Formats: sequence, C-alpha cells, structure tokens
Amino acid sequence: MSRDSPATPEAFPAHRAAVIRLPVGLTDEAIVQGLREGDREAAAQLFDRYAEHLRRVLVRVLGPDPEIPDLLQDVMVAALGSIERLDDPRALRPWLTRIAVFTARVRIRRRTRWRFLRFVAPDDLPEPGIDPHDAPASETLRATYRVLSKLEPDDRIAFALRFLHGMELTEVAHATRVSLATIKRRLNRAQDRFQELAKSEPSLGDWLGGVP
Repeated sequence: MSRDSPATPEAFPAHRAAVIRLPVGLTDEAIVQGLREGDREAAAQLFDRYAEHLRRVLVRVLGPDPEIPDLLQDVMVAALGSIERLDDPRALRPWLTRIAVFTARVRIRRRTRWRFLRFVAPDDLPEPGIDPHDAPASETLRATYRVLSKLEPDDRIAFALRFLHGMELTEVAHATRVSLATIKRRLNRAQDRFQELAKSEPSLGDWLGGVP
C-alpha cells in the first residue's frame, strides 16, 4: 500500500491539542503542517475549504443518498487519521478526492451486499431523498442513477466522475488509483452498458442522442 493511501482513522492524541491559532487563508501545505502538529484550527480550515467539494464527489458517485452527511464525516476523519501518509502536501485536494471515491466505493458495495442478503431487487427498494443542493427532483436524475446502479462499481465510479462530476481523465485515474489506460477501458465499458440500459428509460432519450 502506498504511503498516501487512506488509513484507519485515529483520533489525535490528547497531548497534541492546538497551541497556536492558525491564520485564515492558509495554503494547503500550511494546513497539512498544522494537521500534523495537531492544530485544531487546521482541521477546521480543512473542512471549510474542502467539505463542499468532497460532498459533491460523494453525491455525483452515489446519487441521492441519506448517508451523504455521515459519509462526508467518514472522509474527513479518515483524512485526519492518515495525514502523515500524504507525501506531497500540494496534492491535498486530489488526495482527499481519492479518499472520497474510496468511501463511495465501499458504500456501493455495501448496498449491493445488503440487497443480495435481503433478497430484495433494487427496483423494490424505497428511493432515497434527493439532495436539494445538487440534484433537482427530476425523473432524468432518478433514471440516471437507476441505470448506474446496474453497472459494476468501478465502471460506475469512472462514469460518474468523468461525465457527472466533469473530471479530466487523468484526475479520474488518480482518484481511482489506476492507470489512464485502465480508466479509458472502464469508461468505454461503462458508456456501452449505460447506453444499452438507458434505452428502457424514456427520460434519458437526450443522453442517448450523444454521449458527452
């Protein structure tokens, strides 16, 4: 495992409580340094700067999900607990994005296992509430995530990050910790599968007219 991969969250030791209040507008490098010194203000600035970005990543990958706030907290706790593993403080944002993607992937797999064990078909499950900040209550959105729920987790994540969240191919590859060639294969596979499944969803007719 690389040094910058997510680790099991650990609380800051009591003896590392904040002793210096950090100024507002810190660089990512300064925030990382503060976190490594146990400064609570650095943790607050990390949340202020990146919470919305990470929440949007989770929503784009998972769609409407009532656990988004809890998952966001999980991402932040994991980041705090593994900050020593971040090799390059300047890469804080993509490193956090990677943790969010990993967290979303675990959630997707947990959904799948739950449905299998309960012997409940995905279409029979109650639809979760829609996040008002990201997703208007539209049939197109619902149809999109109904289709995505039938894709393999890795293909779904690649599709969501590329086409729903608008990330560049290299960013998607980094966030998912695979090569650019692998991401291209996953996207091609995901697009083909999405197009096939979307034919049964009338509200996705515009998407079928041309893949982004």
